Amino acid sequence: MACQMKKILLLLLVVLLLVLNLQHCVDGTQQVPCFFIFGDSLSDNGNNNNLVTMAKANYQPYGIDFPEGPTGRFTNGRNLVDIIAEHLGFNNSIPPFATARGQEILKGVNYASGAAGIREETGQQQGDRISLDRQLLNHQVTVSNIKNLLGNNESLATAYLNKCIYSVAIGSNDYLNNYFLPQFYPTSRIYNQKQYATVLVQQLSQQLLTLHKLGALKIALYGLGFLGHTPVGLTMCRNNSSCVDNIDNAVALFNDKVVTLVNNFNNNLTNAKFIYINTTEISLSSSSSEGSMVTNVPCCEVLTNPQPQAECIPFGTACGNRSQYSFWDAVHQTEVGYVVYGGRAYRAQSPADAYPNDIEHLAQS
Repeated sequence: MACQMKKILLLLLVVLLLVLNLQHCVDGTQQVPCFFIFGDSLSDNGNNNNLVTMAKANYQPYGIDFPEGPTGRFTNGRNLVDIIAEHLGFNNSIPPFATARGQEILKGVNYASGAAGIREETGQQQGDRISLDRQLLNHQVTVSNIKNLLGNNESLATAYLNKCIYSVAIGSNDYLNNYFLPQFYPTSRIYNQKQYATVLVQQLSQQLLTLHKLGALKIALYGLGFLGHTPVGLTMCRNNSSCVDNIDNAVALFNDKVVTLVNNFNNNLTNAKFIYINTTEISLSSSSSEGSMVTNVPCCEVLTNPQPQAECIPFGTACGNRSQYSFWDAVHQTEVGYVVYGGRAYRAQSPADAYPNDIEHLAQS
């Protein structure tokens, strides 16, 4: 009897190991044929490297924890879309449009650009940047090249592009590098906060319709985070709580309108599936569990005078305990922050993380 019980237990153990191994294989499978990325420095992985701009990250100490060193990612290691690409099963990061060539575009392209915005003028005080409108023009080039690679078969190319995931994380610069810089931009004198959120989302709506016409059916939109609570926001406000709240309240108006936009598109665009990643909710619940994390100052050295800067000082020092810092520079998270953020965007830990569902479900749809 004891011998028979041992055989049964051994058989159960073998079955369990097979199931676990199968699960590992499933998780490691590329879930969609391609991943296209639009946005700003949250997602940029090298598109700004050769631009005449202050919005660059291709120097030390950026990339201090990245195997290739500084690449143009605005953090110490992997950025948000690197994490999401890994969850989606891609073996390598999605190449930037600046260097993407040949067959590799079939896996997707990253068009994101530091300082870019929904509005064309956003970020112009930093120098050149690739606005969302220009990113969409670049995507048109990619779509044309994909059609060529697929034998100039229009229906085959469209069917292929329909299956891909499209990430759109943009809008922060339309506030921090536009609306809340009245010395450079007139927008805060032209629009109150509610009006500005309306015109921003109206323009974003038209841009997303363009993306949809280019074959995008599975689109993840990211809400904006608590921009007032970033180190650059705190410096701009001189830690004045009412000023900080004013910035965050403006962002909340934008986020609410993006959720409405997601609902409208899902109800009115045939076969389209839009989701909203609730950045502020993820940030709130993550902060409450982080405990001793440093959240109000950056890990690397940044300039604060005469105008607060977001980027690290070239070849400046960086903190040694990077896993204890939420922010790498004055606005971008450390890799450890992106691991949490990207993980929850991919697979929601609570219903509030993503609406109506997360990226994992979007990939399976």
